[in-house]
Amino acid sequence: MMSASIFANVPKGPAIEVFALTRAFQDDASTKKVNLSVGAYRTDAGQPWVLPVVRKTEVGIATDELINHEYLPVTGLESFTRAATELVLGSESKALKEKRAFGVQTISGTGALRVAAEFLHHQLKRQTVYYSNPTWENHHKIFADTGFTKLHSYRYWDQNKRQLDLEGMLADLDQAPAESVIILHACAHNPTGMDPTHEQWKQIADLMERKKLFPLFDSAYQGFASGDPDLDAWAIRYFVDRGFELFVCQSFAKNFGLYCERAGNLTIVQQSGATRDMIHSQLTLIIRGLYSNPPAYGARIVSKVLNTPDLRQEWMESIKSMSSRIRQMRKLLRDKLVALGTPGNWDHIVNQIGMFSYTGLNEKQVGVLIKDYHIYLLKTGRINMCGLNTGNIDYVATAINAAVTSTPENKL
Repeated sequence: MMSASIFANVPKGPAIEVFALTRAFQDDASTKKVNLSVGAYRTDAGQPWVLPVVRKTEVGIATDELINHEYLPVTGLESFTRAATELVLGSESKALKEKRAFGVQTISGTGALRVAAEFLHHQLKRQTVYYSNPTWENHHKIFADTGFTKLHSYRYWDQNKRQLDLEGMLADLDQAPAESVIILHACAHNPTGMDPTHEQWKQIADLMERKKLFPLFDSAYQGFASGDPDLDAWAIRYFVDRGFELFVCQSFAKNFGLYCERAGNLTIVQQSGATRDMIHSQLTLIIRGLYSNPPAYGARIVSKVLNTPDLRQEWMESIKSMSSRIRQMRKLLRDKLVALGTPGNWDHIVNQIGMFSYTGLNEKQVGVLIKDYHIYLLKTGRINMCGLNTGNIDYVATAINAAVTSTPENKL
């Protein structure tokens, strides 16, 4: 008789909410169902969109007989990392001109965060990290899994006023010990969609400089948020100009539509280029132990587009198109809720930016939307604005109005 399996006592882990909702949406037979949960762009027809410039570049890569499938260097495709670093810091960046900044290719933004966390913990002996409340749920897991032992959140979203809680954020960061790692969303904050103003960023930088805190920017939406990559990188460039040493974790999932290709970059900004080789060598060893070397396909697409002027211009037109459609959906949703007389103020929907909106809906109202109207969204009330289109927005607005008015004790 065989003994019991060594795996018999492995507990079942909790479901990842966004993927569980997508599965429930797929299994739902309703013809009115709407998926507002998954973080991916959709056209007005509700379909995934391959950017035309990406499709054109894919064809060029596929027919280029000089391209093979040999391994990339451990730290990635140099033409990609150089272009990605320049995209986020700007072509006129002093840090680039003084050779104080460089990038290494990663497995999208998640991989950049993990490599950054590994370096900060094992090389700089950092134990403390702060992330916004709320934030992308993977921030906590990545840093906890890496070995950070002191994980804290700072106040960010004021649920009552439905705006940035700058006072609370600054108060919490003022309590952070020196050398703490502070995760900052470069633009299009996930999940709230609420970004600091330029003046507020200056206040955040003042405090972080005084407290000697380390900025780690998560940049998942550059260009996708406003349609202007330079505007979306304003906070990062401001911190660099102030003299901060920092990390930037870049993803090209949203702004290139390369969700499954996992093209990412970790940008490192130092005080002096003299430390470049040491940092690069340690990042090389981290990547070697994690996944050996990165995939080439997505990086080749991004590199070709960013390094070819006419293709880059086509990409710029695509991100303007995507960001414009999202802004249109924000305005339509707000206007329809107002026209329906939905209780509460809905201006925060148009004051937010990027893919996501923290609607202010509570968990009970979310439950009504899922159960009664087949509209799938996170229990926090976060929705993906790209899931809205001219064909379903009336239905969604009517459903939100019904969910809010049917729970009078929980009105916004």
